Amino acid sequence: MRFEGTDRYVATDDLRMAVNAAITLERPLLVKGEPGTGKTMLAEEIAEALGKPILRWHIKSTTKAQQGLYEYDAVSRLRDSQLGDERVQDINNYIKKGLLWQAFEADEPVVLLIDEIDKADIEFPNDLLVELDKMEFFVYETGQRVQAAHRPIIIITSNNEKELPDAFLRRCFFHYIQFPDKETMEDIISVHFPDIQKKLVQEAMEIFFQVRSVNGLKKKPSTSELIDWLKLLLADKIPAEVLQNKDNSNAIPPLYGALLKNEQDVHMLERLAFMARRESR
Repeated sequence: MRFEGTDRYVATDDLRMAVNAAITLERPLLVKGEPGTGKTMLAEEIAEALGKPILRWHIKSTTKAQQGLYEYDAVSRLRDSQLGDERVQDINNYIKKGLLWQAFEADEPVVLLIDEIDKADIEFPNDLLVELDKMEFFVYETGQRVQAAHRPIIIITSNNEKELPDAFLRRCFFHYIQFPDKETMEDIISVHFPDIQKKLVQEAMEIFFQVRSVNGLKKKPSTSELIDWLKLLLADKIPAEVLQNKDNSNAIPPLYGALLKNEQDVHMLERLAFMARRESR
């Protein structure tokens, strides 16, 4: 199996190489990068390109590693026993299979996405070391050992909100998605908007990269936010000339809410625009 990208996802040579290296080594691919650079979408496109099913495990701050293996509902079993339900005789009726278990028993290799692993408790990655390395785990309630019939292709994403343990990192193949340069960004835009006017793209990208270059922004706009902004510009039929007009009375770009996500960044751009107008007088 080799990943060569898809028509909907612009994968750089380095990224394709990383995906195929992880598949060859049979190790999880740990993908880091700025939010909005397509980490989650990568797993979906790998599944699409290889013709494999995908299982998505979206991690929250309250997620425990055990939930990916299985959960035993002892409370329901106790309640059913008090009600005289015959289901209590089979403990398997109260074991809910997690996504790792589902991936292990699948009839073919699947793509398993473990999304935003850094949101969980620091012990979360350590609690999955053996399962991700040996591709097996033990069900204590039934005495069953679950082993992967087919090793899944595991994609793990992280926004770098917290450091991951060295023992966990050692078991992964790592790739950092660099923020796209202008040429790559044009390719990404053409995938989403094949018929968009080049002039509008040029003016929008100039503003976008100017905003990203401002020092002190709390949150720089990402690729996904540029796509959203262009979608709005097209929906409102805003011509390229509006973006090109340097004397526009607006201090910040039209429909800036797609690019800027907090009031501090909006105020910062307004101050910079005000200072630039004063200097130009």
